[in-house]
Parts: sequence; C-alpha cells; structure tokens
Amino acid sequence: MIWLFLLGLFTYLFITQWVSNLTRTSVWLLWSVAMLPVFVMVVWTIVSRGQTMPTQYSLVLFAGCLVLYLYLIQRGRIERSTMDTAPPAPPEPISEIQPPNLASLRPLNQAEESSLQTCFPWSVFYLKHLEYHPQGVVCRGQLRTTPEAAYRTIRENVEAQFGDRFHVIFQEYYPGEPFFELVVNPAATIEGKNSPVLIRPGFAAALFLLTMFTTTWAGLQVVGRVPTIAALLENGFPYSIPVLLFFAARSFGQFITARKYKIAITLPYFVPIIPLPFFPLGTIGAFTQLKSPIPDRKALFDIGLVGAFMGLIISIPLLAWGLVQSSVVALPNQGGLFNFQALDPRFSILLAIFGKLAIGRELTPDAAIRLNPMAIAGWVGVMFTAFNLMPIGQLDGGRMIHAVFGRRMGARIGRISRFLLLGFAIVYPHLLLWAVLLLLLPALNEPTLNDVLEVDSFRDIVGLLALVILMILVLPAPKFLTTALGM
Repeated sequence: MIWLFLLGLFTYLFITQWVSNLTRTSVWLLWSVAMLPVFVMVVWTIVSRGQTMPTQYSLVLFAGCLVLYLYLIQRGRIERSTMDTAPPAPPEPISEIQPPNLASLRPLNQAEESSLQTCFPWSVFYLKHLEYHPQGVVCRGQLRTTPEAAYRTIRENVEAQFGDRFHVIFQEYYPGEPFFELVVNPAATIEGKNSPVLIRPGFAAALFLLTMFTTTWAGLQVVGRVPTIAALLENGFPYSIPVLLFFAARSFGQFITARKYKIAITLPYFVPIIPLPFFPLGTIGAFTQLKSPIPDRKALFDIGLVGAFMGLIISIPLLAWGLVQSSVVALPNQGGLFNFQALDPRFSILLAIFGKLAIGRELTPDAAIRLNPMAIAGWVGVMFTAFNLMPIGQLDGGRMIHAVFGRRMGARIGRISRFLLLGFAIVYPHLLLWAVLLLLLPALNEPTLNDVLEVDSFRDIVGLLALVILMILVLPAPKFLTTALGM
C-alpha cells in the first residue's frame, strides 16, 4: 500500500508539473485515468487471491488508458482552440434581475476595437480581420517587416493603448501565416495583483532540509547500513550532498536565466520521497514554475540549455570521480538503472566508456560495477539530465527543439521521439519507465510571446549537439564498442 500511495503521489506531481498548464482537462481526471491500470491490477490480485492479471489483459488495459489519457489532453486543447476561433454569441441585454453572461462578452468594446486597429501600422502588419473569444483577440493579417521589428512595434502600441491588460503573442502555427493574439493578462486583474508572492524562501528551505534527510537516508539504504556517525560520513552524506548539489545547480541556473529575461519564476522546490527498493533515490528532484510568459524562442532555448548544461557539468565529474573509487562485482541475471550495487555498464555509452577508463581490465564482459556513493549521485544526475534532454514538451530538450524548429515541428519531433523510445524499450527493458513517463507528457509546448522570431545559427548548432549528447547518455553501448573496450 505504501508503494501504491507513493506511485500515486509521484503521478500527481508529474501531471501538475508538466501537463496541467497545457490542457483544460481536470488534473484529478488525468490522474485517475493514469492510475486506473494500477488500481485494476491491484483489485484483480486481491479478488483472485494472489494471481496476477494475464499479460494480454494488462496490455489492453494500459493501451486503452493511454489512448484515453492522450484524448483527454487533446480534448482540453480542442475546446480551447475552438473557443479561440469561434466568435461568441451576441451578449444578452442586461437585466435588473439576472446578471449578464460574462463569458459571452467581447473583451473589447467598439471604441477599444478602433483603438486596437490603430496599433497595427499597415507598413508593419497589415491587419485584415479580428477574431474574438472571451480571453482575448486574434489579429490576422500580413507581415510586412521582420518578425522582431513587427512584434516590438505592435507590443509597444498595444501597451500604450491598453497598459498591461493583455499579453501580446506573435506566433505562426502554419508556415507563412503569422498572427498576433492578445490574451487577457491575469496578473493585471485585482485577483492577480493580490496573489501570493512567488519567492517563498522559508518553504523552499524547509523542503530542502527534508530532502537532505531523505537523500541521506537513501545513501544508507543503498548499502544496507544503520544510521551511525561512520555510516553517515561514508555513505549518507557522500551521496546526499552531491545529488542535492546537482539538482540545486540546474534549478538555480534556470531560475537565474528566467530572471535575466524578466520572467516571473518560483524558487527551486525540492521534492523529498521515502527511499524504496524500486526507487531508492530519496527525491524526484527539484522544480521551478514559470509564472509569466516566455518572451521569445531565444529565451526559451536558453532556459532549456542552462538546465541541461548545469546538470552535465555537475553530474559527469561526479560520475567520473566516483567510478575511480568504485569496485567490480559479478554481473547479475537481472538488473536495472537503480541497481547501484551491480550496475551493468553497458546500459549507456557514456557509462561504458567512463567505466572502462576508470576501472580498466577488471571490467570484463561478465562484470558489473558496484557504485561508490559519489558515483551513485553522478549516475542519478546523468539519468535526470538525459530524461530532461528528451525533445518533448516542457522538458529541457523539448524547449530547445521548440526554439530551434518552431512549435509545430517541435511537437512532431516530440511525438516521433516518444514512439522511438518505446521501440527501444521493447529491446532494452531498462528504458521502459522512461518510455511510459514520456507517453504521459504532451508533445505540444506553449507558444512564447514572439514565437515567430527564430534563434541564431549558434543556438541551432548547440541544439543539435544536445541531441548527440542525449544519444550518448541514453543509448546502450553497441556491440562494436563493447568489443573494442573488452566488455
């Protein structure tokens, strides 16, 4: 029951962090559908007195719930898209008995509409028509200058006319058809201005201390030691301090980058979790939440890049130094990514190369690595960095792909990547958990304010380099490499 509770908690945090802001579908409905296969299998086991559900039934159950889960996310998007493009019905006359239906009112009256039309100079963006919805206005027309100059001019004109009432979004869903969208800024409302402050250092510090306790406990649990002073110094702190350093570095890197671009963002919040046999890490990481739109694709790229870069510059040296102090054991019949006492070095190209360089001849084809606590922290950092480099949704890699190729093409790459990883998981079962988690993530990311402005060639090259690094971290070592390394 404890495992079931923690799995449910992890799924809920996963959905609220990466999925909830991309769809109008209720978080609890998405959570219920995601957890339904687990609940059904538990009930089946109880009713059948310990017998597990047949494999064919399990596959049908998981596939059906996955299709329903993705449909619910897309349904939330369809409702929003339909509402964005379909003009509302004319508002009913105001009655002294019944208040008007505010959802059907236009966000601009006739005088404000005339003012809005003056915000679009014909030499910058020739405005053809407006489309209304309760949250804002879609302005369609023809671009007659560079995207950067057009966005700067239109935004300044709108701000001069309406202040901070709208977010000005410039995007191009179809090639060659850019359009502006004025979305009501919730921060400009009374409720938004009176919302709680983003920076809550006391709450962040409390979560950090609690996570330090759970990760120190995890460092002891991995080697099966009781919490003595010697055990804390040899196994507890050598794991918890480096792994917390890794998560703090990548999260604060994103925090500083977001503040550089004047994006409202929360402090990093660590997520403690009780170490368990199937997930002995003591934490699922630290996260920040962006509370205001990202200005352009360059800022989006930099936020994703800094998170991945900070993760690599911390985790790779930790892994390399820890492997030097690690030892060799017999290769088990079954292993996984969290089997730190007998980790198969062939799980990753990076791990195979680093392991051979650090350990040498002792790392034979029938040998595994017993990781030192610092190497465990480095390996955890490498796994989290690799997962976040996946070119999907709001992950670091998804943000970079969106910035380089555009929102629409980035979503296509994300969908292809999910099914490619699922195919790899059939051959390499240790990737199955990643494949399932990525299937739960929406591939389509939210647009930036100026989503038409492209990134420079340097960011293009860095983005492609990030994909190469991802393959080195994720793909198992091929046969020719293990043969050359004598593994």
